[in-house]
Amino acid sequence: MTIVHDTTLRPRHPEKAHRPDAPALKKPDWIRVRAPVSKGYGETAAIVRAHGLHTVCEEAGCPNIGECWDKKHATFMIMGDTCTRACAFCNVKTGLPGALDPAEPAHVAEATAKLGLQHVVVTSVDRDDLDDGGAAHFAAVIRAIRTQCPATTIEVLTPDFLRKDRAVETVVAARPDVFNHNLETVPSKYLTVRPGARYFASIRLLQQVKEIDPTMFTKSGIMVGLGEERNEILQVMDDLRAADVDFLTIGQYLQPTRKHHPVERFVPPDEFKAYETVAYAKGFLMVSASPLTRSSHHAGEDFARLKAARDARAR
Repeated sequence: MTIVHDTTLRPRHPEKAHRPDAPALKKPDWIRVRAPVSKGYGETAAIVRAHGLHTVCEEAGCPNIGECWDKKHATFMIMGDTCTRACAFCNVKTGLPGALDPAEPAHVAEATAKLGLQHVVVTSVDRDDLDDGGAAHFAAVIRAIRTQCPATTIEVLTPDFLRKDRAVETVVAARPDVFNHNLETVPSKYLTVRPGARYFASIRLLQQVKEIDPTMFTKSGIMVGLGEERNEILQVMDDLRAADVDFLTIGQYLQPTRKHHPVERFVPPDEFKAYETVAYAKGFLMVSASPLTRSSHHAGEDFARLKAARDARAR
C-alpha cells in the first residue's frame, strides 16, 4: 500500500487520504525510465535548491526528470507548492497556499541564467485564492527573465484563471513566446478527473490568447489512459483547432499513488503515432504524442520546430 504523506508527516493530499486504494496496472516496458543519478541532475537540483524554487518536475513526479535535469532543463513551478484544487490525476499538494514571494521572479530569472536555459518553461499551482489567479505574478516572472536573460525564449503553462477577470490579458501583455494551457482530458472525464475546472472555459482561454495576440504561439495537452474514447480525443483536437491552437501534446497518464485516479489502460506507442498523424492532418503546426510526452519535455527543441513550421506555412 502507498501512504500519501510528505516528509513532514502532514497529509500531502488530505482530500484523497480516505479514498479506497485504486488498482494499479503493471507498467509495460515502453513506459519505464531510468532513475535520475547523473552529474547534471545533481547540479540542476543544487541550483533549484539554492534559489528556493519549486519545479513541476519534482512536485508532479514527472517520469522525464532524469533526462531533463541531466541537460539542466528544469520547469519552474511558481506561487508555492500547494494548489487550491484537488484534481484526481495530480500529485501536487492540495491545501491553502501561503502568500506570494515578491522575490520569486528575480530568483527564477537568476536560476534561468545559471542553468543556461535558451528556452524556459514556467508553470504554477492553481491560486483560486488570489483576485487575479496569479496572473500579475506570472507577468512579473516573464519580465524578470526578459531583463536578465534577453535571449531566452519563454513558455508559460498557466492555470485556467477561472472567473478571474482580465487575467489572460495580463499574462499575454507580458509577451511570453508560448502560451500553454492544458485541457488534461476529454470533457466527459472532467467531473472525476478535473472537477474544479470547466472544459469550455479552458478552450475559451486559449481562444482569447489568439484574439489578443494572433502572433503568439498557443499550446495545449491531454493525457490518455483515463478511460476516454478515441472519438472523444478527435473531438478535442477539433475544439482546439477551432480555437486556433498551434501545438498539441498527448501523453500517457501515470497514476501517482493508489489514492489517485487509476490508469484504465496503457496506450501503446503505435496508437500515439496514429493520433499524431491525425492531429497534423487537422492542421496543428506541431504535435508531440508518445507515452512519455509531457508539456515541457523537449520544449526548447519543439519551440524551434514550431517556429520553423509556421515559417514554412507562411511561404
